[in-house]
Amino acid sequence: MTEIAGLGAFDGKTHILPLRIYYEDTDLSGMVYHANYLRYMERGRTEFFRLAGITQMADLDSAEPTAWAIRNVEIKFHSPARVDDALAVHTKLTGISGARLAASQRIYAGKTLLTDGRIEACIVTLTGKPRRIPENIRALLTPFLYETEA
Repeated sequence: MTEIAGLGAFDGKTHILPLRIYYEDTDLSGMVYHANYLRYMERGRTEFFRLAGITQMADLDSAEPTAWAIRNVEIKFHSPARVDDALAVHTKLTGISGARLAASQRIYAGKTLLTDGRIEACIVTLTGKPRRIPENIRALLTPFLYETEA
């Protein structure tokens, strides 16, 4: 299998993923359907991880398979995106604890803030039991951790 390079780029500790809005992203009104912003945030976190050196979002080959799961999400909508808008998903890692990771994510169209979100993710077994974030993953993420949410 070919290794997939991460998309976007880091600006300091903030990962920025550019996206384009297509007709399929919109609802009848011509604005982006609200649930799609969560998809864009997921893409932003995935590409953040890839560029940080984490290439697998799940460990299904171990004796106890695990995967990342969203524990909590909060999102505020400020302004809608429309067909052909160029967006930028900004992802900041704001916390790492035993089994949890916290991130702040904002989506912009130019300088206009569209959404402001917070997520909490954790590693769980396939039966739903939490597991500590492995040290190798923690070591790759720690350099990108913001000491205070900015």
